[in-house]
Amino acid sequence: MAAAAALEAVAPTGALWGLVQDFVMGQQEGPADQVAADVKSGSYTVLQVVEALGSSLENPEPRTRARGIQLLSQVLLQCHSLLLEKEVVHLILFYENRLKDHHLVIPSVLQGLRALSLCVALPPGLAVSVLKAIFQEVHVQSLPQVDRHTVYSIITNFMRTREEELKGLGADFTFGFIQVMDGEKDPRNLLVAFRIVHDLISRDYSLGPFVEELFEVTSCYFPIDFTPPPNDPHGIQREDLILSLRAVLASTPRFAEFLLPLLIEKVDSEILSAKLDSLQTLNACCAVYGQKELKDFLPSLWASIRREVFQTASERVEAEGLAALNSLTACLSRSVLRADAEDLLDSFLSNILQDCRHHLCEPDMKLVWPSAKLLQAAAGASARACDHITSNVLPLLLEQFHKHSQSNQRRTILEMILGFLKLQQKWSYEDKDERPLSGFKDQLCSLVFMALTDPSTQLQLVGIRTLTVLGAQPDLLSSGDLELAVGHLYRLSFLEEDSQSWVAALEASGTLATLYPVAFSSHLVPKLAGELCIEESDLARGYGPTKCSRHRRCLQALSAISTHASIVKETLPLLLQHLRQMNKGNTVAGTSEVIAVCQSLQQVAEKCQQDPESCWYFHQTAIPCLLALAVQASMPEKEHSVLKKVLLQDEVLAAMVSVIGTATTHLSPDLAAQSVAHIVPLFLDGNITFLPENSFPGRFQPFQDGSSGQRRLVALLMAFVCSLPRNVEIPQLNQLMRELLELSCCHNCPFSSTAAAKCFAGLLNKHPAGQQLDEFLQLAVDKVEAGLSSGPYRSQAFTLLLWVTKALVLRYHPLSSCLTDRLMGLLSDPELGPAAADGFCLLMSDCTDVLTRAGHAEVRIMFRQRFFTDNVPALVRGFHAAPRDVKPNYLKGLSHVLNRLPKPVLLPELPTLLSLLLEALSCPDSVVQLSTLSCLQPLLLEAPQVMSLHVDTLVTKFLNLSSSPSMAVRIAALQCMHAVTHLPTPVLLPYKLQVIRALAKPLDDKKRLVRKEAVSARGEWFLLGSPGS
Repeated sequence: MAAAAALEAVAPTGALWGLVQDFVMGQQEGPADQVAADVKSGSYTVLQVVEALGSSLENPEPRTRARGIQLLSQVLLQCHSLLLEKEVVHLILFYENRLKDHHLVIPSVLQGLRALSLCVALPPGLAVSVLKAIFQEVHVQSLPQVDRHTVYSIITNFMRTREEELKGLGADFTFGFIQVMDGEKDPRNLLVAFRIVHDLISRDYSLGPFVEELFEVTSCYFPIDFTPPPNDPHGIQREDLILSLRAVLASTPRFAEFLLPLLIEKVDSEILSAKLDSLQTLNACCAVYGQKELKDFLPSLWASIRREVFQTASERVEAEGLAALNSLTACLSRSVLRADAEDLLDSFLSNILQDCRHHLCEPDMKLVWPSAKLLQAAAGASARACDHITSNVLPLLLEQFHKHSQSNQRRTILEMILGFLKLQQKWSYEDKDERPLSGFKDQLCSLVFMALTDPSTQLQLVGIRTLTVLGAQPDLLSSGDLELAVGHLYRLSFLEEDSQSWVAALEASGTLATLYPVAFSSHLVPKLAGELCIEESDLARGYGPTKCSRHRRCLQALSAISTHASIVKETLPLLLQHLRQMNKGNTVAGTSEVIAVCQSLQQVAEKCQQDPESCWYFHQTAIPCLLALAVQASMPEKEHSVLKKVLLQDEVLAAMVSVIGTATTHLSPDLAAQSVAHIVPLFLDGNITFLPENSFPGRFQPFQDGSSGQRRLVALLMAFVCSLPRNVEIPQLNQLMRELLELSCCHNCPFSSTAAAKCFAGLLNKHPAGQQLDEFLQLAVDKVEAGLSSGPYRSQAFTLLLWVTKALVLRYHPLSSCLTDRLMGLLSDPELGPAAADGFCLLMSDCTDVLTRAGHAEVRIMFRQRFFTDNVPALVRGFHAAPRDVKPNYLKGLSHVLNRLPKPVLLPELPTLLSLLLEALSCPDSVVQLSTLSCLQPLLLEAPQVMSLHVDTLVTKFLNLSSSPSMAVRIAALQCMHAVTHLPTPVLLPYKLQVIRALAKPLDDKKRLVRKEAVSARGEWFLLGSPGS
């Protein structure tokens, strides 16, 4: 028994000895991992490994010793967590001793020390011992890169886990690291070394007398001049090194006396990158410096920054110079000194003013804007700096504005004033009298009003922007100022000459109305109301476009100022009353006028969406009114209204749909439930009690034998119910769905049947899964199949199929695949084939009125990608199997799907689909051509290698289509010819002369946009193959 036990003990040791021999003498790498795995599993201990290595570690041959230590180090790197404290002590002593060994041994020794630096069981004092040994025995910079990196890793590990011990070394640790780092050149090591220096400073290690030495050993790399080699596997970028070094240089004020002269020298150099890096570093330093560090260098810093902003041709250098000046000023502003100390901020700002102020008096000279930018950069740093500069500059600029009479000079001066006014918005003042603008308020208002009355449009625009900024200053403008401002904005809103001024005036009115609702309610709303009354009488007299444009401007102004709840309560009734007046029969209102009112109502609704109270007010005020007007228009009357036919037109109903949808999407579920309880019974039961002025001459029954006009109003029901939140319960849903289904196949009114189909689809999309949904779907499928079989309802049944399919595709419903297959089957139908092909465009596109995310529809992410994966293979198979006369339908459908697919999804499939896309270009249908060209253009840019294989076909087809009868196709073909130039040049050169000759023809096209694209494309082909192209 004893002999057997002895054999078992010897067996593993013998196996270990064999692995060691294989590694050390056999130069095999695999045994190291095997030994480490055995140690982890408990088969051997680290002590046994050392014993097995005994002869190797004492071998007189350095390479053999190195292999032995390498094996031990590799095992320790994987098993350091298993070591006991006693083992760690012995191993540390062993490795420290080996640091004195032959240079071939050192790399393996360092790997072992790195493993031991990770040990949790490291006793106190050994970290210091290891680092001292490395500092004394190893000349780090003579080692290869990977071994130097190992030394940095050891230091990093000890700094992370043994900080207090290392701090006990005092400045000796800093000096030792300086020796280690001095002369480092490899960017991989520099990143680690910079991080160590940053930690030395930020964690308060003692620098002792070695501050300058530590600065020198890092600043010698400034500015970073490193270009990564191509295909660098390490991925180190120049920017990484720049940021890492900047973090070191800007980490302590103790570097200031050495760093600031260096930065000034580099800013004054001729190297652009050095200027940028220096200014950015100065910017970073200002976050940690104080007045003490900056004091002696302020004149030189200001001179360098001023020179760069005044003279540089680089916008980036100018921007960084201004940012540095801002940071310098902010640093001087926040530094707190003794009461009797010199105030550096005031003297610094005085120098800036002295050098820049006089240039502001020369608005035509080139230094006026650089000077203004410098002053504004300094003023933007602190409230104190802003007060100092503004109080000195504003009087001068106000005086200059009155001195110069030319509009362009005044515009320059006013733009400078505007810049200083914007800076005031950054700072808050508790005391109104402390505000620096208070003393200039009257002069500023007078100047702005002068600008607003100037004939120059550009000066007016700056005046409008300045007025907006003045208005944003709390409590600055008096009620009299506001009345004058509102008067000017009203006048500018009706300027006929230039659209820029009135657009800007409308935008300013909206901004200021939010801040001063009372002023706009008192002074602007009554004027606009009076304008509307005048317009109504003008319309009644049949005035032409000029008068109508004032009408539209008035409507736009009303919607623009509806930015506050109190104003909405005045503007909304005005707009609705105006719409009613058009319905009284005494005005000749055209379609465009009614649509303009609806567009204004929609804009008001959009502005109300942010405020729940305003949103509900708009909804319960506007929607009953619109429904009442529409219901009234749909009634048979003996004396019929001028507006009746207008209100029931497709375009007007579409505009009303937008208003109702926008007013409904942001309702809370509770309020939406209140509204739906009125609107659904209106359409199903004719319950008109909630409508204003509801004395109609007949019953409203859009679903029960109603007139064509009444059925058309189902579009308004669609807008409402398809915009409701999903958790709002719709009353009488079962009846409503059946009525919609019935109406969707009404053959004598395509508008009504389409609206009913869309409404049915919108409700299906939101309906929760379950038995009721399945019943609705079965009813829809039965209706579709019955309609498609024969008879006059085929087109309506197809529309229903299309919208139901889209509703289900968006929510990933299982039935969507069956309906899509049915739609694909219709591509071969002689009557419905082209429409079925266009249907794929609808399935892949976003709608605006129903099935939208804004309207709470269930739209799953990546539904397009899923549709592509599920259906494009079937489309391709169908194309190959289809008769020749049907193939265009498949191409059209495929083109629509691919055109709307995200390009990253399409690229992997491109080789198999490209031949079909090229064939689609030969299809006579211009819609197919345009869709395919739109699909191919980005592919030419993103997949040049694949596309270049078909360059001959591409060039030929694009040139043929550049003569298409369709202008849109000609433009798209020329854009593709432009994109072709991104393919590899050697592939294109044989076609260069042919293309240049062919593109001469569209240069004479009768359409300017076509000529523009031809010039652009031909220019690129001319440059093809030339140097630098």
